[in-house]
Amino acid sequence: MVSVRLTAELQRVKDVLKTWKEVDVRVSKLCPSQSHAGDRPTVTPCSSNFNITDGLVGFFSDNFFGKTWKDEYLGVNATINNTEGGAATKASDGMTFRGAWAEWPVGKQGENQLYHFANYNFTLVATVSIDGEPKGDTPIPLMGVKLNDDEKTVLLGLSYKKEKKWELLCSGGNLKEY
Repeated sequence: MVSVRLTAELQRVKDVLKTWKEVDVRVSKLCPSQSHAGDRPTVTPCSSNFNITDGLVGFFSDNFFGKTWKDEYLGVNATINNTEGGAATKASDGMTFRGAWAEWPVGKQGENQLYHFANYNFTLVATVSIDGEPKGDTPIPLMGVKLNDDEKTVLLGLSYKKEKKWELLCSGGNLKEY
């Protein structure tokens, strides 16, 4: 039998729970107040009968250093990737990506995956500001979920097109425009 003091670990758990609570408050403020709800549908993440932080497992804001974008939920950090001539910079309310992208590698642990939520059901919250319109017919990819297979199968893709249109790709082929 082994006896181990867990005082430091208990304090870490308390600190993490405190951080989660603080981040939940910040994320909840992304929704307009009820007085500004107007004719908003009742099934949106900002409706009064929906908790935007239910299932939330990561939150990325303006906390980054070098190529690491820190998860405010103290989970899996994202990796910032710059293409040739691209840049990721801190903005007043998050990050600005120009020719760069970030990857949240929750599915790369292989057999001993620590983040099983990535295989099932989780909440992803993103706020996006668009600076200008895409030139030509090439949409700007904003967010996506890919399988880590040889084909890099796209399960979900969200892009911004010219004329202020959104393009949603679901399950590798069902393209919808909004």
